[in-house]
Amino acid sequence: MFLLAAPENIARADKPSFAPESESTSNAASTPDASTAANPRPNEKARKTYMGRIVAQPMSHLGASWLIRPERNDEESAVEAFGQLGIHPGMTVVDLGCGNGFWTLPMAKACLHKPTPDGSIDPESDKEDIDGWDGQVIAVDIQREMLAKLRQNMNRAGVDNIRPILGKVDDPRLPVGEVDLVLLVDVYHEFSHPQSMLWSIRESLKPDGVIALLEYRAEDPDVPIKPLHKMSKHQIMKEYSASNLKLVREYNELPWQHLMFFARDDSPLPAIEPK
Repeated sequence: MFLLAAPENIARADKPSFAPESESTSNAASTPDASTAANPRPNEKARKTYMGRIVAQPMSHLGASWLIRPERNDEESAVEAFGQLGIHPGMTVVDLGCGNGFWTLPMAKACLHKPTPDGSIDPESDKEDIDGWDGQVIAVDIQREMLAKLRQNMNRAGVDNIRPILGKVDDPRLPVGEVDLVLLVDVYHEFSHPQSMLWSIRESLKPDGVIALLEYRAEDPDVPIKPLHKMSKHQIMKEYSASNLKLVREYNELPWQHLMFFARDDSPLPAIEPK
């Protein structure tokens, strides 16, 4: 598996290498628009604050090079974090706020497998030939320019099990009940419609599906990130619990970030208390 591609292999240009928006999103997944009596879709307007915190502004595509800075893995232990995600062949995973594909590309390789004629998995099959392989990444971003960069990097890496989707600020346009893992890397705190987004994400999860949330630690003043782009565990738990999500796992060994895993409140996965 290639992991968190080196900067020289990542496209930085703004010029798209894929079809216009109407074509690139024409096969986007159906969204969970139908409200349920128990958990209706929120009727939410854009927020400046949410549950006591100020909502940060999203990073522009013009700052995309920061996402692939050479020192990122040393600063954030991204390889270590990736290993905690538990991605395995055949999974449907989502990189929400995918940007230029720093996480998306290794996720795509990790979820591939190639079925044999009898339906079993051949562990010796050549993973460089990905025709006919199962497992996919749904890569969502609200900026068309970010998806252009992602497409360039997909082409360079020879990866085609990534499905780019132009999301909306209140709807990531995910399939209902089909997703094993939704990865949110330092992006949730920028959602202008956090209730709506978490509602849609929750609807997309399989019964044992999880959200993997990475956010810079607000509790640590030594983390060199602006306070508006940090979150505390207390704040995360307050907001996710309010959206009918429960903490099922956490990893506390990263240098700068929280890594917390949330499932639906009706998931068979047991809830835990944060440490």
